[in-house]
Amino acid sequence: MPENIITVRNLSKHFGEIKAVDGISFSVKKGEIFAFLGPNGAGKSTTIKILTTLLHPTKGKVILNGFDPSTDSENARKSFGIIFQDPSLDDDLTAYENMDFHGILYQVKKELRKERIEQLMKITELWERRNDLVKTFSGGMKRRLEIARGLLHHPKILFLDEPTIGLDPQTRNHIWGYIKELNKKEGITVFFTTHYMEEAQRVADRIAVIDYGKIVAEGTANTLKKQTKSKSLEDAFIKLTGHQIRAQEAESFTAMAKMRMRR
Repeated sequence: MPENIITVRNLSKHFGEIKAVDGISFSVKKGEIFAFLGPNGAGKSTTIKILTTLLHPTKGKVILNGFDPSTDSENARKSFGIIFQDPSLDDDLTAYENMDFHGILYQVKKELRKERIEQLMKITELWERRNDLVKTFSGGMKRRLEIARGLLHHPKILFLDEPTIGLDPQTRNHIWGYIKELNKKEGITVFFTTHYMEEAQRVADRIAVIDYGKIVAEGTANTLKKQTKSKSLEDAFIKLTGHQIRAQEAESFTAMAKMRMRR
């Protein structure tokens, strides 16, 4: 069996009295596509920020590709690519320049960088637009470029935080097509957060449902449906989280956590 490339044990993150992440444990195998599914304010983005070294945990242990981010952040960071929820491209540079700059930051050698940029931009169908300014791109094109950029330095893990939020269904399907192709071709492990039921069911090998900072269920979509005696993943999700009843409460929780983080 494939070994674990991500291991999380008893992970917590507190913002004052707010427990954004509350003692979660899980693991992800090499080459797996793993979904973190939960309502707004459940702890998805906080967890991914800890995994990508942007936040320090209050307590607990994380191992990424054999490295402990708390003691070896440099090698841990080299192990992954990250696509954030908010756009992070430079709109005043061309698509190629955005890719090239990322490669320089990660010390990818020039010839390898050129080869890798062409390969990834062709996979994501952006090569013909490589010399166009990013400000002229649609939202879907920008997201495709971010995915290509995140894979430039040959990471072992690709983290995606709500990668298709705000995109139309057709563009979302294309985005996941590219990611699944790269997962298959390069054996890259994919960890993504989402609140789209059909996305988690169609794309992920396994799903962890997180609510109020705790993992309340984990397994394949079929396992979660059987566990909750539900006909659909959406029904299972509602039974596990009660999401429909407390959407507003979750939004308030998210706002409070963000305020604490800014202090």
